Amino acid sequence: MQICSVCSDQTPKYRCPTCKIRYCSLGCYKRHKDSCVPLEQPPPVEPEAKDPVNTEPWTVEDLLHEDSITDKVPLQRLQLLGQSKELRDLLCNPHLRQLLRSVDGADNKYDAMKAAMQEPLFVEFSDRCLKIVDDEAKSSDAYDL
Repeated sequence: MQICSVCSDQTPKYRCPTCKIRYCSLGCYKRHKDSCVPLEQPPPVEPEAKDPVNTEPWTVEDLLHEDSITDKVPLQRLQLLGQSKELRDLLCNPHLRQLLRSVDGADNKYDAMKAAMQEPLFVEFSDRCLKIVDDEAKSSDAYDL
């Protein structure tokens, strides 16, 4: 569990857009902004090196090390998703692929997910993903006993 980088008291809900520290309230942000030091920006990527589909390259490790994610799934369990024939069969459906692309490309991910969860096909896909990851968690917990 993280604590506010300013007051060291509360659970942080926000992240400074300039330096990425975590803080819990407007008061903490106001105290912090006077001493905020921007993070060093990475050098720009050459235009020809960019992937035409993805504008920002990322890896699974990037997601697993993201500070703002509280519920993390180990890489070994995520890899089970790629091995699932059920998921591969579902992903053959062009409507599901379009739904996934729309969520991935949305500016407001929350609203996009909310809309996608109204689609039975998307709910089925989500449920199968969770079942695969959750079943593996339960079976690995059984070995811990």
